[in-house]
Amino acid sequence: MGDLITMDDLTNKEITTLLDNAERLLPIAKGEVHLPLLEGKVLANMFFENSTRTRMSFESAMKRLGGSVLNFSSAGSSVAKGETLYDTMQMVDGYADVAAIRHPRQGAAQYTADAIDIPVLNAGDGAGNHPTQTLLDLFTIREAHGTLEGLNVVLVGDLRYGRTVHSLSHALVRFGATLTLVSPDSLRIPSEIVSDLTADGAKVTETADLTATIDDADVIYMTRIQKERFPDEDEYSKVAGIYMLTASDLAGAKGSMIIMHPLPRVNEIHPSVDSTRHARYFQQAFNGVVARMALLCDCLGVKIPKKVK
Repeated sequence: MGDLITMDDLTNKEITTLLDNAERLLPIAKGEVHLPLLEGKVLANMFFENSTRTRMSFESAMKRLGGSVLNFSSAGSSVAKGETLYDTMQMVDGYADVAAIRHPRQGAAQYTADAIDIPVLNAGDGAGNHPTQTLLDLFTIREAHGTLEGLNVVLVGDLRYGRTVHSLSHALVRFGATLTLVSPDSLRIPSEIVSDLTADGAKVTETADLTATIDDADVIYMTRIQKERFPDEDEYSKVAGIYMLTASDLAGAKGSMIIMHPLPRVNEIHPSVDSTRHARYFQQAFNGVVARMALLCDCLGVKIPKKVK
């Protein structure tokens, strides 16, 4: 694998291999085993947009494997002086072996990949794609259910601007998932994405009623209403806080159902849910380390031992 810009860059077999490799890397991610597979390699973390989990998990993944990290943020950089993305990334091409880029502009990751020679991993581009998040999400789902095949997955909240659900929905239908898309009308998933999903044979249902979907769900994937994506604050205020999942809502849920969230949460999941058997969002955040470890090894051509010890 070279660049990872969207999940279309990976076949189902490649996804499964990455998830298998991530599972083998768990002892390293937990700090139980030291195995410097990426010693001497350098990752450039190019974050033109704020991030906590994605940036830190990339850094943790690289350092757990013995590599080094160059952390970049546009604040205080030459970007503030007017330097173009092209010029900034040309510099990085000479400094690092691989780059992860997060950018507010959709398409910026592909532009970067076309401009430089080192592998580029899309860490989120505007309302576009977030494939490395998708890999950790798939890992979390498979970890809980033992499979990705034929699950009933409910995606909730900001489906219009949410790059996380855009990437995840495409990946899930490739493994035969049934999707229920829960959002207010103003935040429905783009119609072209629904068309693509149904063209791939997916069963997709759209609704505004979260409560009615809970009992049949295998996965409930909550998302934050993203204030920063709204061009109009009045439009945001109409939908802010529209969905909040509480522990009492889960009385009829399957015992095996898991609740996920890419984080940060605002008020979509009440703290009462944290102590239930369904909560998986903090484990999901940790899984970002192993998923990105597997990705870094793959794009740098480093083989992972069959047994890590």
